[in-house]
Amino acid sequence: MSEYHFDTQALVEGCLLSEIQLRKQITDHFVRNSLTVGGDNELMKIHFHTNHPGKLIDYLANWGDIFDVVIENMDRQSRGEKG
Repeated sequence: MSEYHFDTQALVEGCLLSEIQLRKQITDHFVRNSLTVGGDNELMKIHFHTNHPGKLIDYLANWGDIFDVVIENMDRQSRGEKG
């Protein structure tokens, strides 16, 4: 089983922060073992492993319009179940 249970992905449209600023905000506020941030102010993609996906999504809403949210349970996936 993974230390962090949820693979969380989201798109942020009209992001108020740069890629570097958003990465720093997330790393300063959330414990994780994986983070990918890419894009620009028009559209930013976040891919994050955490135990609190809802908190991350709520936090991202401060920086732009959130859509295409995907939350997958990695523990279930590792057991061959739907995530």
